[in-house]
Parts: sequence; C-alpha cells; structure tokens
Amino acid sequence: MATSKKSSKKTKAVIKPKTTIKSKAAIKHKSFKLSKEPAPFMTFRFTEQTFYWVILLAMILALALWVYNIQLKTTDILDSITILNR
Repeated sequence: MATSKKSSKKTKAVIKPKTTIKSKAAIKHKSFKLSKEPAPFMTFRFTEQTFYWVILLAMILALALWVYNIQLKTTDILDSITILNR
C-alpha cells in the first residue's frame, strides 16, 4: 500500500496590521463669512421641484374628493335602508 506521508508541521497565517496612508495635502477650510444670496428668499421661480409638488397636491386633492364621494354614496345608501325599515 503506497501512502504519502503528510507533514505534521502546521502553518500559521501571519496577520499583518492594516496601515492607513494619510495624504499630505491639508484640507483648506473656508471661514464662515456671510455670502450674498443668489436670489431674495421670497422670490418665486417655477422649477422642476415645483412641478412635482403641484402634481402631488393634485393627486392628494383628487383622492380626497374620491373619498368624499364614496362617503356621500354610503350615507345615501344607509339613509335609504333606514327609510325602508321604518
């Protein structure tokens, strides 16, 4: 029977600590000076975000009207049932 001998020597994995490389270029911080605003605060500009808010408002209003309509129909049905049972 031909068998190969296994080495009994165990190998240990060497764990090296991770080193971080710091950049030598320093980050320049700007001072907190007041800057001029590009436009006054209360100006109105129609932007893409305004368009999205208008669509969202229209959807919410349509949903509210739909729920109100369902409520009115339900009330009418309950009133007619009440009248028939008297």
